[in-house]
Amino acid sequence: METDLSTATKVPVNLGTRSYEIVISPGVIFDPTPIIASAVSTSHVIVVSDSNVAPIYLDNLKQRLSAAFDRVDSMVVPAGEPSKSVTQCDQLWQQMIQLKTDRKSAVVALGGGVVGDLAGFLAASFTRGLPFVQIPTSLLAQVDSSVGGKVGINLPQAKNMVGAFWQPRSVVIDPLVLNTLDEANYRAGMAEVIKYGVIMDEPFFQFLESSVEKINARDPETLTKIIAQSCRCKAQIVEEDEHETSGRRAILNYGHTYGHAIEAVFGYGRFLHGEAIAIGMTCAARLAKQLGMVDQDFCDRQTKLFLDVGLPVECPNEKHDQLMEAMTRDKKVSGGKLKLILPTRMGHVELIDAPEPKQILASWKHE
Repeated sequence: METDLSTATKVPVNLGTRSYEIVISPGVIFDPTPIIASAVSTSHVIVVSDSNVAPIYLDNLKQRLSAAFDRVDSMVVPAGEPSKSVTQCDQLWQQMIQLKTDRKSAVVALGGGVVGDLAGFLAASFTRGLPFVQIPTSLLAQVDSSVGGKVGINLPQAKNMVGAFWQPRSVVIDPLVLNTLDEANYRAGMAEVIKYGVIMDEPFFQFLESSVEKINARDPETLTKIIAQSCRCKAQIVEEDEHETSGRRAILNYGHTYGHAIEAVFGYGRFLHGEAIAIGMTCAARLAKQLGMVDQDFCDRQTKLFLDVGLPVECPNEKHDQLMEAMTRDKKVSGGKLKLILPTRMGHVELIDAPEPKQILASWKHE
């Protein structure tokens, strides 16, 4: 199946010598070779995928890539968050040596956020840096983790604690692959989409509110619009603060300090990442209301959209001490002080010093 890239939606990420394009086109998954070949000038490609995605797309992708590259290899990891581990990463480094990977090699990430983060970290670390391309196959990865160059792995105590900033050479997105996602993973991706509306784009939030029926039906045209606008939001922030030095990029972490604590305490896999983020955004909004930063209408509006697209808004009312402790291990702790992203109105958030622990504790609790 040939893809007409002249009709593709393209979102530039302008980072000087590290600039690249996000190409969004239904059907492009069947032959992204022209995009990849123009993005990386190497003779060897290693495709990293997982046990869910590989059986669907890997063989075709390798066959297509073999027309443009001298050698095409692949490495497949078990699906799921546990693959973002030091142990898995070490196994893949050893495999890359066996595959005679060198600086004339490139890495292609074919999968969801776990594969993108893991493959990107392999690319960033092996021989001190290999070019890589993202082909995200989950909604969450398409709208968030595949864009911006954050790559990494988890430690048992904290998520994404080991990693790097390593920009892809290109991001290739096919909205049609979302048809293969199970319902839970599809809905989980909507958490990051909704986040963009809350943190910086109220008109986008309104569009999502008015498009719930089409979102739940996975309407391709609506999904293309949603993915493109989410990528534009992400690209704008990354361009302003690529390495998270000014504080601007930190707004992308709205709800994430809570969400990462949920994942660490309840175990990676108990909640999907997007589910944990939806719960985290709910807790963050509750805290913002306690502090007088937003009103109840803001909280209700955010909660309703989460529920309308099938996302959870509360975690079990337990383990609060462990959740509080996990928050203190978050990457956004600086000089021993926790900072939080909290909303002031729809479409705007701010980075603040964390309030008293008892106020944070109260934000975890629900009736």
